Amino acid sequence: QVQLVESGGGLVQAGGSLKLSCAASGRAVSMYVMAWFRQRPGKEHEFVAAITSGGVIGNYGDSVKGRFTISRDNVKNTVYLQVNSLKPEDAAVYYCAADRNLRFRGKYSWYYDYWGQGTQVTVSS
Repeated sequence: QVQLVESGGGLVQAGGSLKLSCAASGRAVSMYVMAWFRQRPGKEHEFVAAITSGGVIGNYGDSVKGRFTISRDNVKNTVYLQVNSLKPEDAAVYYCAADRNLRFRGKYSWYYDYWGQGTQVTVSS
């Protein structure tokens, strides 16, 4: 199975940017649909973005379209999430996830088989 470790979170001001990383080991990220979810206190996991093995065009949640970009580097075996124009409501723990089905299935967390431990993004206003 694949192991996933997120990094790159931190405290930023509203309007700022971060680049989150999801480093995979054990298996190649090219064998999975890779996704980012986020979770705010007291809420369920929210779909953020996903990318298929081709990696050219991603899928995005409505709240982040135009601001966030998902990408993958198969050589480094890493998936990224570039987050721009951050808003206070973007503050959350961001999780990386992998789906063994190579076709993108959707935004529900139970589609995804493997998860990282999360990285905290905090946005000050």
